[in-house]
Amino acid sequence: MRSAAVTPEGDQIRWVELPGQEPPRVYVHGLGATSPPYFTEAAVHPLLAGHRSLLVDLLGHGISDRPTSFDYTLESHADALAGALTAAGVSGAEVIAHSMGGSVAIVLAARHPHLVSRLVLIDANLDPIPRTPGSPGSSGIAAYSEEEFVSGGGWEEVRDRVGAHWWSTMRLAGREALHRSAFHLTRGTQPTMRELLLELETPRTFLLPEADGPLPGSDALGEAGVSVVAIPDCGHNIMLDNPEAFAQATAAALTPRG
Repeated sequence: MRSAAVTPEGDQIRWVELPGQEPPRVYVHGLGATSPPYFTEAAVHPLLAGHRSLLVDLLGHGISDRPTSFDYTLESHADALAGALTAAGVSGAEVIAHSMGGSVAIVLAARHPHLVSRLVLIDANLDPIPRTPGSPGSSGIAAYSEEEFVSGGGWEEVRDRVGAHWWSTMRLAGREALHRSAFHLTRGTQPTMRELLLELETPRTFLLPEADGPLPGSDALGEAGVSVVAIPDCGHNIMLDNPEAFAQATAAALTPRG
């Protein structure tokens, strides 16, 4: 396990690192998740193995620190991740990022372009979403006030409705971190994550479940050079639900086109 201090107070981002060739690959989890259990199978798949790979946990999640003074905006997540990558001697990384992690990765590429050479976004959030009480995921978490979520029963209600699989990693996240991350994910960025993605010049691929139907705005994404790839037989956790198809699509996205 590796670590780097990423805040003035010394809070640490931690990651599991697999040795290999350059360019490095950075794997980033979604809300309430953690990268090692979500991405180890992909990182060692024969189609993807052999590169230096960092399976990073964002602040507030997994094995990283959970500071209550951190605001957990997408911008702050991206800047903290940039600090960890810089401390690790990473530049020009191929970033593979899921859900909220994909939103963070877009902001990372926009604010710290030297750190990112390619993006593979796995069903990432591109637009602000409404806060909906009782719904799963970020929209339901963000519908609580922070006080309601942290100490007013919201954390327990989310625990009881997200299911055992997600809760197995969500329970590792700090309560304030989880709520603030969800709140800022639903709020999005200015410009939006979608607008930032359209303006990036790095090779970009967006993976989504085939069952979800066409990605809204896919024509504009395609015109901007974003490859949109539908993956069969999976839900939101594409890399866990269909690891073989995920590895094939990701390997194709990371193969330079000559």
